[in-house]
Amino acid sequence: MVSNTSGIPLRILHLEDSPADHVLAAITLRRAGVLHTMQRIDTLDEFRLLMQQQSFDVILADYRLPSFTALDAWSVLSGQPRQAPFILLSGAIGEAAAVDAIRLGIADYVLKDDMARLPHVIARAREVHEARLAKDQAAQELAASQQRLAELTEHLQTSIEQERAAIAREIHDDIGGALTAIRFDLAWIGRHTQQPDVLEHVQAATGMLQHAIGASQRIMMNLRPPILDQGLVAAVQWLADSFERRSGVPTRVQSSASTIHLPAAVQLVAYRTAQEALTNISKYAEPTAVHIELSDTEGVFTLEVTDDGRGLEPTTVHIELSDTEGVFTLEVTDDGRGLDPATLNKPKAFGLNGLRERARTVDGWLDVSSIPGQGTSVILSVPLQPDKNGDAR
Repeated sequence: MVSNTSGIPLRILHLEDSPADHVLAAITLRRAGVLHTMQRIDTLDEFRLLMQQQSFDVILADYRLPSFTALDAWSVLSGQPRQAPFILLSGAIGEAAAVDAIRLGIADYVLKDDMARLPHVIARAREVHEARLAKDQAAQELAASQQRLAELTEHLQTSIEQERAAIAREIHDDIGGALTAIRFDLAWIGRHTQQPDVLEHVQAATGMLQHAIGASQRIMMNLRPPILDQGLVAAVQWLADSFERRSGVPTRVQSSASTIHLPAAVQLVAYRTAQEALTNISKYAEPTAVHIELSDTEGVFTLEVTDDGRGLEPTTVHIELSDTEGVFTLEVTDDGRGLDPATLNKPKAFGLNGLRERARTVDGWLDVSSIPGQGTSVILSVPLQPDKNGDAR
């Protein structure tokens, strides 16, 4: 026995031109203990009107009606987001046609000669329908959660960069100023004393002070690189030179242009990506060489002229202008140890996951490819929208 477990009658719409078949379907459901109300209509206009005014739990439809078919009715329903299960109940449909209908999205079919199956088919169709609705709801909630996470990530990245800039300013204004003043005082002491032991201490303190000044400048550069004001190419070249001095690994930078014009947000994401990639290389890769490539692929302007004629006398001419977006790409490649494939997708790969989230904040994406023993390649790609002057931005 099949019943509606909620205790609320199923609202069934029956597209049927035979009152006798309609009564037979109702008797079959009632004998099976299906609590329901069933309304019969036999025109497509009535169906359209009811779909706008009411909602139903199940729709039963004869395959062929006087002025339309069940497929015509289905086409009315198919664009609606939460349509009810649509079941064919017909004696005039072959198995091949029924299978084709199911491929279109119709839930199931029942032959009128086998009416006893109707309660079971309705129950199964409703179970599938509820499962689909639950899946769609879960997918919507997941998408909403991912969107909120992306927005939070973007907010955190922005906050981090702002905090870094503030700390860099404080180091420059307060610590940098204090260290510079100390250096002047040490220089004054060195000029006004002749005692060897004092001069020795002055020279030692001056060396340590110079080291502190260099460290503070390096920290400021890492926090908020002012060299970005000179452009991304110059900033990445500075990163490469610094990495080569610290590690001794030859690091080559290649760019498609001496200056690449990018929005400030994209420049910062690209700089941080190169910075993180070089940090990972220094920690894990043990390479003999590193290569960094920057490229700015401009959009392609296309003029397309088409006609519907067969020669020189077309009836219609269509002209289409299109300007496709360009793509900025940053690739950092090393020939070191490479990464285990499992490492690339592990949940605690915070460095790589952080770079992926950074890329998303500018509508870009990050690809990481690696072969154990042969090296790793980190590729950042960001689409660039053309501006009114035709330049990629």
